[in-house]
Amino acid sequence: MPAKPKPAAEDIGYEEAREQLAEIVHQLESGQVPLSQAMELWERGEQLAAICSQWLEGAKARIEAAKQSAAAD
Repeated sequence: MPAKPKPAAEDIGYEEAREQLAEIVHQLESGQVPLSQAMELWERGEQLAAICSQWLEGAKARIEAAKQSAAAD
């Protein structure tokens, strides 16, 4: 059965991505997953970290835009 595509930033919220990432970190730190699964978890963790970063950068840009707009008024 083919792997399901992982959601992109616009398909998953920051909180959900952060929760999934925390769970992956917990699983990896437990040392109880086989190497092949650990590699898959690591790759998914990298995707989730990128999604979180996209959300945070977007929020930062919106805050800066709001500050500039307020300063212009």
